[in-house]
This record gives sequence, structure tokens and C-alpha cells, in this order.
Amino acid sequence: MEASKRQDLLTLMADKMNRAVRLYLENCSRCGTCIDACHAYASTRDIRFSAVGRAQNVRRLFENYFRVTGKIAPWLNDAETLDEAWMDKLYETAFSCTGCRRCMVYCPFGIDTQQIQAIAKALLIGMDMDPKPLTMRARGEIDKAKNLELTRQKLEKELTGVKAELLEKYPSLEGKEIVPLDKEGANILFVSMVEKPSIASGAAILNAAGESWSLSYFEAVNFGAFAGNANMSEQIYGRIVAEAERLRVKELVICECGTAYRIMKHIIGKRSFRVISILELVNRYLTEGRIKLDKSSIEGTVTYHDPCQIARNSGVYEAPRNVIRAFTDSFVEMIPNRSENWCCGGGGGLVIAQEPEFRMMTSRVKADQIRAAGADILATACEMCLAQLKDLNDEFELETDVKLVSDLVYEALVFS
Repeated sequence: MEASKRQDLLTLMADKMNRAVRLYLENCSRCGTCIDACHAYASTRDIRFSAVGRAQNVRRLFENYFRVTGKIAPWLNDAETLDEAWMDKLYETAFSCTGCRRCMVYCPFGIDTQQIQAIAKALLIGMDMDPKPLTMRARGEIDKAKNLELTRQKLEKELTGVKAELLEKYPSLEGKEIVPLDKEGANILFVSMVEKPSIASGAAILNAAGESWSLSYFEAVNFGAFAGNANMSEQIYGRIVAEAERLRVKELVICECGTAYRIMKHIIGKRSFRVISILELVNRYLTEGRIKLDKSSIEGTVTYHDPCQIARNSGVYEAPRNVIRAFTDSFVEMIPNRSENWCCGGGGGLVIAQEPEFRMMTSRVKADQIRAAGADILATACEMCLAQLKDLNDEFELETDVKLVSDLVYEALVFS
């Protein structure tokens, strides 16, 4: 690696060295408490995929270039040189980790592995080694804000099928604005996934509640965040923020997309609107008596997978469970659950950035957890989790029906 390129990369690394990150890199005692907390290590027993194993790949660069001991006695701390071979190690570091933060729950120092992996991703972007499937999708999301008229035309074409489906299911919607767009002063701006099912379930719930709402032009998922590209991530969430502010809505409701919810809830800063998840909204509607669910619509036992970004990283634990109990009397918990729930193994963009063989190999512990629950239906509240859990269901022959909670609400919705 040329000296000038190495210096450019070290400058990128230095930009990530805030006080918290330095604390994480300096304070790890290598105690090993976090090792068994990682689904990838628990599934493979490969130390490379443990939280401390991944962090060491970044920490050894930190020792060499950012600590005095690394400059005068690098052998004392296993300091390493930043070169092409080490960049390959960083790729393995960054994209074998889902950013689930389960390791952080068990770490006595509260070390945030995801922030350490953000350094690895920044270096990979600087070396043009970022996963191109993620970056390409991120560029596509950004482009949608540059040609709003074309985006609107494509969305309206998609909405034709949504409206037809909802009218067939709920004839009482005839003559009403089933999926409003650009509605200024609405209570809610609903941010869905681009696919029809996500829009349909959300629209049905909002219409059943008699809500004043508008559908966002943009899908919730943030591929810039998955790639670790802060600039792209900001452009992607910025278009939704601008739309919400332009329409002067009171609440921004995020569909079942874990990373999108975490970003909009915790990263965009204080805004004129409140951010909640679709299941928090459904729970509120149920509490207020604005919607009703028919328990006879859902057959069999139901269990729930806590998505890492919605649950462990954002604290939404009880709302999904309250919603599930509103449409079934046969709810069973997976063990462990809530903050200690096992990651599905596909988050952080790994569903796209990693090969299925790797995702299946590193998620055996999750498959075992699902099998032990023995439920007929495995419900979750994140699209990425949904994709990964469906793959696990097929690979390990778990014989469960994997669904989003909102889709089950859609099935059980009593529409007057």
C-alpha cells in the first residue's frame, strides 16, 4: 500500500476516534465475557466471529497508529500495519457482524462493538472495498429524491394494485382516499417498504382507525447505513425528514424496518414531529379502541422474534407483544428474549452483503431457538429479519410460518 493511501485511510480512522470510541478501544480487558453472546461465534465456535475477535482487528491498528506504545514497542500490544492484507481482515470484521449489540449487553464495560465496526467500514469505503450491492442500492435511494415526479409516477403505479386489493377486502372504502399522498397537516406520515404488502397492511390499519395520514414517497430502508456510509445514510433519511417537515405532520410512523426505525428515532435529532414504529401505533389504536382484531382469524401458536434494532437497540419490547396478544390467545415466548434475544443473523445488510451459506452457518443457534419454541407461526417486526428467518426456516426445516406482525394484524383486522 502506498504511503499516501495509508495516510488517507488513517485520516479517516482518526475522524472516527471520538471520546467514546477511544474508551472502547482502550478499555477492553480481553475478559471473554462477550464471546458466547455472539450468535456467529455460538454457532461456529470460530474466534474470528466473536465480538472481541472482530474488535481486535481494529484495535491492533489503533495500537500501532494512535498510541505511544505502538510506536515505540508494537510487539507489546500486537500492533499491526495497515496494508492490503489487513484490509481483507477488516472486511471480514465488518461484514460478519450484524451490529446487533448483543455482546454489549454482557460486556462489563459496555463496549459498543458496532461503533468499532464503523471504523472498519469507513476504511473499507476509503479503499473502495465497500459491498457494491449495498452501495448501489443506496445510490438508487438517493436518486429517488432527485427526480420526485418520476418517483411519484412509479409509486402511483404501485398504488393501483394496493387500492384494488384493499377495495376487494374492504368494500366500505369505496369513494374514499384509500392511500393519500402529499397531504399537508396530516397527523401521520407513514413510511413503508416499497413492496405492495407493506403499503397495504399499513394503509388498512390507518384507514380502519380513521386516521388522518399520508404515505411517504420514499421507502424506509437505509442501505447507506448498512454499507457504513454516513454521508449516504444522511441523504437517505434526510429526504424523509424534509418530506415530513414540508407536510407539517405530527408523527412519522416507520414500518417494520429495524435500522430505519433506529435511525429515525435516535439519529436525526430533535424535529417538529415524533417518530414511532407501526407496532407502537397499532398498540395505541388497540388501547384507545380505534381498531379491533378477530382472534379467530389466526390459527396455531405464535412466537415472536425481537429484531435487534427495534428491541435491544431501541427499547421496543412490549408493544409488539401486546399487539400479538390482541389477535391470539396462543402466544409463546422464545427463550431468551427481549434484550437477550439471539440475533437472526441477517441484519446490518448481511442478507444482501453475505452469501446464504455464511448466514446459515453463523445462525444455527437462532435456528435451535426457533425449533425449541415449537410455534406454528414465527412473527417478527423487521423486513431484514423476515428474509433471514425465512431462509433459516427452509435451511433447517423448522416447519414454522414466518410472518410480519403487521401482516397478521392485517389478517385479523375487523373493518367496519
